[in-house]
Amino acid sequence: MKSPRSLSAKQLIKSLKIYGYEVVSQKGSHIKVTTQQNGEHHLAIPNHDPIKIGTLNAILRQVAEHLGKSKEDILTDLFS
Repeated sequence: MKSPRSLSAKQLIKSLKIYGYEVVSQKGSHIKVTTQQNGEHHLAIPNHDPIKIGTLNAILRQVAEHLGKSKEDILTDLFS
Protein backbone atom coordinates (compact mmCIF):
# COMPACT_ATOMS: atom_id res chain seq x y z
CA MET A 1 0.00 0.00 0.00
CA LYS A 2 1.27 3.47 -0.86
CA SER A 3 1.40 6.30 1.65
CA PRO A 4 -1.34 8.93 1.21
CA ARG A 5 -0.10 11.99 -0.66
CA SER A 6 -2.32 14.71 0.81
CA LEU A 7 -2.44 13.97 4.53
CA SER A 8 -2.48 16.81 7.04
CA ALA A 9 -0.91 16.66 10.50
CA LYS A 10 -4.35 16.73 12.12
CA GLN A 11 -5.51 13.76 10.02
CA LEU A 12 -2.36 11.79 10.86
CA ILE A 13 -2.70 12.47 14.60
CA LYS A 14 -6.34 11.40 14.50
CA SER A 15 -5.34 8.16 12.72
CA LEU A 16 -2.55 7.43 15.21
CA LYS A 17 -5.06 7.38 18.09
CA ILE A 18 -5.70 3.68 17.39
CA TYR A 19 -2.17 3.06 18.71
CA GLY A 20 -2.77 5.22 21.77
CA TYR A 21 -0.94 8.35 20.57
CA GLU A 22 -2.22 11.51 22.24
CA VAL A 23 -1.17 15.15 21.79
CA VAL A 24 1.07 16.23 24.67
CA SER A 25 2.29 19.65 23.57
CA GLN A 26 3.00 21.95 20.66
CA LYS A 27 6.03 24.13 20.20
CA GLY A 28 6.04 26.30 17.11
CA SER A 29 4.95 24.25 14.12
CA HIS A 30 5.62 20.84 15.68
CA ILE A 31 3.08 18.79 17.61
CA LYS A 32 4.43 16.28 20.12
CA VAL A 33 2.45 13.07 20.53
CA THR A 34 3.11 10.22 22.97
CA THR A 35 1.87 6.67 23.48
CA GLN A 36 2.24 4.29 26.40
CA GLN A 37 1.40 1.25 24.26
CA ASN A 38 4.34 -1.16 24.05
CA GLY A 39 6.39 1.23 26.23
CA GLU A 40 6.57 5.00 26.07
CA HIS A 41 7.20 6.52 22.62
CA HIS A 42 7.29 10.16 21.49
CA LEU A 43 6.89 11.63 18.01
CA ALA A 44 7.21 15.19 16.73
CA ILE A 45 4.83 15.81 13.85
CA PRO A 46 5.15 19.00 11.78
CA ASN A 47 1.86 20.90 11.66
CA HIS A 48 1.77 21.04 7.86
CA ASP A 49 -0.96 20.47 5.31
CA PRO A 50 0.02 18.28 3.56
CA ILE A 51 2.91 16.56 5.34
CA LYS A 52 5.76 15.91 2.90
CA ILE A 53 5.86 12.29 1.78
CA GLY A 54 9.41 11.70 3.07
CA THR A 55 8.46 13.07 6.49
CA LEU A 56 5.32 10.95 6.59
CA ASN A 57 7.27 7.82 5.67
CA ALA A 58 9.83 8.54 8.42
CA ILE A 59 7.04 8.97 11.01
CA LEU A 60 5.32 5.76 9.91
CA ARG A 61 8.66 3.89 10.01
CA GLN A 62 9.25 5.07 13.60
CA VAL A 63 5.77 3.93 14.64
CA ALA A 64 6.33 0.55 12.97
CA GLU A 65 9.70 0.06 14.71
CA HIS A 66 8.23 0.96 18.10
CA LEU A 67 5.27 -1.40 17.73
CA GLY A 68 7.29 -4.22 16.16
CA LYS A 69 5.21 -4.20 12.98
CA SER A 70 6.01 -3.62 9.33
CA LYS A 71 5.37 -0.24 7.74
CA GLU A 72 2.87 -1.98 5.44
CA ASP A 73 0.89 -3.19 8.48
CA ILE A 74 0.83 0.36 9.86
CA LEU A 75 -0.39 1.76 6.53
CA THR A 76 -3.12 -0.87 6.36
CA ASP A 77 -4.25 -0.22 9.95
CA LEU A 78 -4.33 3.56 9.55
CA PHE A 79 -5.61 4.12 6.02
CA SER A 80 -7.71 1.12 4.95
